[in-house]
Amino acid sequence: MRTTVLKASGAAIGVALVVSLLVALLASGGRTTSAPPREPRAPGPSATAATSDVVAESPAMPEQPNVVLVMADDMRVDDLAFAPNLRRLIARHGVTFENSFSPFPLCCPARASFLTGLYAHNHKVWWHDPPYGYGAFDDSRTLATSLRTAGYRTGFVGKYLNRYGLATSKVTGEPSLTYVPNGWDDWRAAVEPPAGSSVHGNTYDYMDTPFNVNGTIDNSHRGVYQTDVVGDISVGMARRFARRAKPFFMYVNYVAPHHGMPRAPDTPTDVRDDNGELLHFMTPAVPDWVRGRFDRRITRGSGIARTGEQVETDVRDKPEALRVRYQPEGDEAKAALLYATRRRAEAVYVMDRNIARLVAELKRSGEWDRTVFAFTSDNGMIIGEHGLGMTKVRAHEPSLRVPLLMTGPGLRTAGRRYDPISTVDLTATLLDLADARPPHRPDGTSRLTTLLDGDQGWRTPVVTEAIHTALGGEDPLFKDRRSTIGIRVSRYSYTRYRGGGTELYDLVVDPREDTNVADDPAYADVRRALDALWPRIKDCRGRDCVPQLPDVLAADPAQNAADTASYWKQIDAAYGWGR
Repeated sequence: MRTTVLKASGAAIGVALVVSLLVALLASGGRTTSAPPREPRAPGPSATAATSDVVAESPAMPEQPNVVLVMADDMRVDDLAFAPNLRRLIARHGVTFENSFSPFPLCCPARASFLTGLYAHNHKVWWHDPPYGYGAFDDSRTLATSLRTAGYRTGFVGKYLNRYGLATSKVTGEPSLTYVPNGWDDWRAAVEPPAGSSVHGNTYDYMDTPFNVNGTIDNSHRGVYQTDVVGDISVGMARRFARRAKPFFMYVNYVAPHHGMPRAPDTPTDVRDDNGELLHFMTPAVPDWVRGRFDRRITRGSGIARTGEQVETDVRDKPEALRVRYQPEGDEAKAALLYATRRRAEAVYVMDRNIARLVAELKRSGEWDRTVFAFTSDNGMIIGEHGLGMTKVRAHEPSLRVPLLMTGPGLRTAGRRYDPISTVDLTATLLDLADARPPHRPDGTSRLTTLLDGDQGWRTPVVTEAIHTALGGEDPLFKDRRSTIGIRVSRYSYTRYRGGGTELYDLVVDPREDTNVADDPAYADVRRALDALWPRIKDCRGRDCVPQLPDVLAADPAQNAADTASYWKQIDAAYGWGR
């Protein structure tokens, strides 16, 4: 089952040196980057040689390590700037994946993909509203059932899928308010109660969140900030799991920095763009003690350039579905995006403090040396880019990219990986670490060799997909609900629209995706290769989702690292994120 960990050869070390030199040249000024022991598994030697910055002593990887995955909601990569504990505890003593993606960047489809290892076109949870959401999700076989079968104790904390508690379970046909999905030993999930229920609050009420605790509703948290409740529950679960000799898996889910109630009195209302149209605008609730913490540091919305101007003002080269959504951002809109960015940063900061508490408990109990700890988000968020206000779903970089930090035994060095990893790849990787069989024929591929040994190069595509992103039109190649289907490779982002139109961006030359080169003769060979690949993978299943890319689309480790470093250097220069 387990991926074979490759040993470093002279050639591999040579590539590693090239990668290090190229990254150093291109990325300067970039990111700063009590149970008995189980049988150890040594990492490959190039895990340090290829991409690490700081060497620290670490025990070897156990055959079945504990696995703790913490997932934020709607968190962008640049939001890590407001998570000092994640940077200090995980990034500086672990691996940062610089090319991590959510293939369907929306909460419900993305979470269903992580739990099943399937793209949305295979699990069919297309959206968060009826007839989709939790009611469309078959959770009879998931990551949890696989890990439990492999000998793990399993625990869930926080947000599940949208409409959990409100929708009928697809598995039982019964209400889901007190339903505990198969495979979980300790289940503590936030719920959305149905109308007429005696349960107050809901998943998106930061100050009144009810939880299904192993089949019984706990409605005792009114007045307590949800992020702190999730932090308390996760620490308690880690303490209980540490008392047993079996390895454990914890999946901890924060709603932060997703928008939610209660609405603060100073929240802007009826915000309009320069044409007088209402701007889509969302903010999380945050406790009073953190309000204003980043006001001096954050002076504009995340997607507004360091000059203070809207980045993209000419959208004539974009498909019609984007042109009609374009919103010119006047002073009112920019002020609202600034407000949202500050509140989101504060929500991330509170979450970060609670994650530090969980790490401290794992260290206190002695389980840290047997634990692989990962942090990610279900999707990113567009905040002003492309004149789209605040949104996700769309196959543009701020929406697709998500943070992914991992640390564990044998990985306690500050390293970067440039190979691609998607949500479904993360599922495959964690199952590989645990020596567990996948619950379904996986659409992703394990990146365990990349994690332990170093970069292998960008040689397989990431499929991107969404609904509600195009206008009408019928294309016979679009056979289901999807309105956009795309391909992400090392240098290029390619998206086709059901209603007509194609986007192609060269992310090395144009990392902000300002100029669509789909019809540029200079990119004819690239377009031809992508056009040929698209029909092969748009409806893929299993191994068909990870074909080897043709040379014009692939990148070896050194080139991929250089291209990625160039991308981030230009993005940092344009936006001044200071990550």
